Amino acid sequence: MMRFPAFPPLPGRPGREQSWRWLLPVFLLLLFLFALLWLPWQAQRMESTERQEQMIADTLWVEQTVRFQLGRNEESLRLVASDMVSGYLDGKKWDDRMDALLRNSRELARVVWLDAQGRQVASTDDGVELSLADLSLPSRQALEKARQTRLPLYVQPVRGSTGTVTMDYHVPLVRGNQYLGDLVATYTTASILDQLVPWWFAQENEILLTDSDDTVLDRRASGGPGRNVYTHSRALDLPGVAITLRTNSIKSEPKLLPNLLVGSVILLSLGLLWSLSALWRDINRRLVAEDALRQQVSFRTAMENSLVTGLRARDLEGRVTYVNPAFCQMVGLAASDIVGRLPPMPYWAPEAMDEYQQRFSKVLAGSVTPRFETIFQRADGERFPVLVFEAPLMDDSGRQTGWMGSILDVSDLRRVENINRQQQEKLQASARLASMGELASTLAHELNQPLAAISSYATGALNLLARSPESGADHGMLKTALEKASAQAQRAGHIIRSVHAFVRKRDPARLPIDVKTLLDGLAPLVELQARQFFVSIQISSAPGLPQVLGDGVMLEQVLLNLTRNAIESMQLVPPARRVLRVAAVLDDSGDTPMVAVSVADRGHGIPAEVAERLFSPFFSTKSEGMGMGLNICRTVVEFHGGTLTHSDNPKGGTIFRFTLPVMTRTADGPETAPA
Repeated sequence: MMRFPAFPPLPGRPGREQSWRWLLPVFLLLLFLFALLWLPWQAQRMESTERQEQMIADTLWVEQTVRFQLGRNEESLRLVASDMVSGYLDGKKWDDRMDALLRNSRELARVVWLDAQGRQVASTDDGVELSLADLSLPSRQALEKARQTRLPLYVQPVRGSTGTVTMDYHVPLVRGNQYLGDLVATYTTASILDQLVPWWFAQENEILLTDSDDTVLDRRASGGPGRNVYTHSRALDLPGVAITLRTNSIKSEPKLLPNLLVGSVILLSLGLLWSLSALWRDINRRLVAEDALRQQVSFRTAMENSLVTGLRARDLEGRVTYVNPAFCQMVGLAASDIVGRLPPMPYWAPEAMDEYQQRFSKVLAGSVTPRFETIFQRADGERFPVLVFEAPLMDDSGRQTGWMGSILDVSDLRRVENINRQQQEKLQASARLASMGELASTLAHELNQPLAAISSYATGALNLLARSPESGADHGMLKTALEKASAQAQRAGHIIRSVHAFVRKRDPARLPIDVKTLLDGLAPLVELQARQFFVSIQISSAPGLPQVLGDGVMLEQVLLNLTRNAIESMQLVPPARRVLRVAAVLDDSGDTPMVAVSVADRGHGIPAEVAERLFSPFFSTKSEGMGMGLNICRTVVEFHGGTLTHSDNPKGGTIFRFTLPVMTRTADGPETAPA
């Protein structure tokens, strides 16, 4: 058999396959080299960006912390100024409040109280006497500006002779249109950085405070100077000054990874396994997140269904987008009857339609009242009071999409308030009855005298008639006896009418009252108590006192309680000192004219430990007392718009003083008194 040689391989085919075999490793090698160079560079950039972003976030947090603390100090100082203007904060109370403020706010160096002429009234720094001339020129200018604008403001920081940079904050003291002085709080920029910047942030960054000209006011660099690689600036938004918080990180730029080749090989080797693991983990996390989301939705639905507070969501056009079951139950309507509707709403009461329309106009204008009270009506027409809280409704991007409201049915609360008011009235009536119980024996004795006199005069008149049956009695003597009997009868009737008017129960009524007439009418009851303890009564009223608007019986109860306490406090003092003085004068020293009534005794006085709890409910120094008398007196006086205070009598004893606003006439005619 003849064999033919095999054909040689076709030229070119093995070369093409071999080239493809080389191209793939070359491509992978180039890809590896590219990854070897690009990944560390990219990692370095990402780390640098992350450090910068972290420093920006930390700087923003520190700036917000500083501003929050300064804002809290501003609010505290404004509250102190308000209490000072109201007269509730002076002397030791002011010192105690300032001590507490400086303990809680260590960044504050001192607080000084200046009067209207710039003289120091009080200061937290006992070693320094500060006046207007001692303030820096910017501080004096800021004080004058605060005085003109009536608004608190800061002073641009200034560097003192010792090198310390200070910044003042002025709070004007204003009562009405009257400027009373200024409250000057002083910070040092060093204390702001030391007290308000966290230590960990100061260890990693150099922190500076600069002014508008980039002049460094102060710095804190616990970890050393910054490297000017990662820096950020935030302006402190303070009224009246321009201060910038600058941070300079002490970190340098990140370096490339050491042993780059080994790290890259390991990274590429583990990349696939890590990607598969990450994918599996991501899937599991997604499943867990979806399950948690379902649970959260179920929990939220169950929580909203169990709430007794009604929830209502509206879009920016006022259309209702959501209501919870509690709201539907509250108004007696189904959700389908409410959701998607525009005003007017079916739960609006017709008599309050104008109020609803005004609030709806504010919603369309982009603003709502955060908290207000109104009335709704149920599906059956029943009206009920509600308390509504409104807040903006935001989406995940921070954009407002509508308004969320919480609605509380306050019907039960109003019923409780009515019950409490009725109980208070009953308690006042009980106090009046208790007062009359103490007067019962004295009242019987006082009534016995005029009744006995009436009997004697009547007997004498009969005897005169019996002695002269024919010629006629002596008409002059008979007239005198009958007039005296009538006077004694009127005296007894006056006492009985005073007691009856004081004890009888009725609703409080505010009517014009003449204080002198009130004191004269109460004089018989006060004398009944005073005679029992041999106390002399002196009642005086300034001429031309204006009228006040109030409830006469309630004010009589206050006076009777105060005079009874004063009389009882003088039981153990010598008879010559047993003098009770009741005086009414006009006090026009404040913005609102007041009628001031004082009850002064010369008894044993009030110890300091008792004075602190004197007006507390159920506190009494009497073994048989309930401890409600002075508490009720203060409640009645405050109900009339006045105040009840007490002080030591310079002649020994105590002076209780309460004020009542003078009745004024409005433009429409009726007379009113400030509440």
